Amino acid sequence: MTVRGVSPAHRYLWGILMQVTETLNEGLKRGYNIVVTAAELDDKVKEKLVEAQPEIEMKGFRKGKVPMPILRKQFGERLLGEAMQEAVDGAMNKHFEDSGDRPALQPKVEMKNGEEWKPGSDVEVEMSYEALPEIPEVELKGIKLEKLVVKADDAAVDEALANLAETAQDFKARRKGSKAKDGDQVVMDFVGRIDGEAFDGGAGEDFPLVLGSGQFIPGFEEQLVGVKAEEEKDVTVNFPEEYGAENLAGKEAVFSCTIKEVKEPVAAEINDELAQKFGAEDLAGLKGQVSERLEAEYAGAARAVTKRALLDELDKLVSFDLPPSLVEAEAGQIAHQLWHEENPEVEGHDHPEIEPTDEHNTLAERRVRLGLLLAELGQKAEVEVTDAEMTQAIMNQARQYPGQERQFFEFVQQNAQMQQQLRAPIFEDKVVDYVLELAEVSEKEVDKDALEKAVESLDDE
Repeated sequence: MTVRGVSPAHRYLWGILMQVTETLNEGLKRGYNIVVTAAELDDKVKEKLVEAQPEIEMKGFRKGKVPMPILRKQFGERLLGEAMQEAVDGAMNKHFEDSGDRPALQPKVEMKNGEEWKPGSDVEVEMSYEALPEIPEVELKGIKLEKLVVKADDAAVDEALANLAETAQDFKARRKGSKAKDGDQVVMDFVGRIDGEAFDGGAGEDFPLVLGSGQFIPGFEEQLVGVKAEEEKDVTVNFPEEYGAENLAGKEAVFSCTIKEVKEPVAAEINDELAQKFGAEDLAGLKGQVSERLEAEYAGAARAVTKRALLDELDKLVSFDLPPSLVEAEAGQIAHQLWHEENPEVEGHDHPEIEPTDEHNTLAERRVRLGLLLAELGQKAEVEVTDAEMTQAIMNQARQYPGQERQFFEFVQQNAQMQQQLRAPIFEDKVVDYVLELAEVSEKEVDKDALEKAVESLDDE
């Protein structure tokens, strides 16, 4: 714990004898005044010098024989800073051990006499914090919940197979003279020119372009809607100002296109051949894989519904004081996140200050209350996140940065806050599993539509 208001050489800790006086005890707010006398600090510095003396070498003296006054002059100020820091750390640890308090956030520690303090003077420190509340016992076995169960019926499997067939679509030539539509494939030769001069990378032969795919720069594909085979068409577009090639950025270009074929999309047939494209031996095997995947998706959605119901029940069962600082921080985060969802075009923090509403504060209170309760339940049940689970979580996150996985791993290893962000949801899910094992959970078989409605209701709350 770093003490504010004092230079690095004069930072200190409370581990030796000192006077501790309570100055605030209102709700969860705590305040203490701590005095470390100059004599106590001086004794601590002497102890450190005596301990270090045998190993110190200095010109003109044998090893271990440097006189104490010289050692004090040479190292006294630095050791005084160490003595202060050790005293503060020790005192804080002892206070929390004796009182049983757990601070909600980092305690605020401030030196009262600050920069005016001089060696030889007493040190006076103020510490303040909000204590975590006592969490009441909850009878988990009395909780009753309903778990939705959905089977993958033939209709759902057929729908999923149709979607797979669409993704595996092919293209066949339209009748001669047919106009290209959005979604069609146009096979063409093209040459791009700027100010009448062809440029590198602006030409192609027998190029298959699906109209509406966004493969070419904005405005290009739209101008090809309506073309026919054997037609020639000039397409005029402007390269974006931020285009990667500086010689093209912001320039107007004309592409001379010769249309060779116009093809319409055709979904693949649902047969053994399609199954083999997706790694199955035959259509029956693909149906089995699809059925398993669907039921896994249903189970994941049903778990989300059950988890929300569990949290609702827990929220009804407990009531305790909440640390205002945690609620305020959570409400601010909620308001900030929702504002960005409503204003996706704004990146970073370059926006007006966002004030949480009453609705944000109410949601923040629920989240903080349930978060503290789940943390308490997990601690008592000795729930832990294993190294293997953390490694898997890091790997899953690293996939979002292809080619930079190793750098991401190193970043996480050196960033305690990032580790906590990855660990927290795993811990919460394991605590939820623990509670669900103790609760009375009955199964209710429903269809896919009923499950979808239940999931949609989670977003409405």
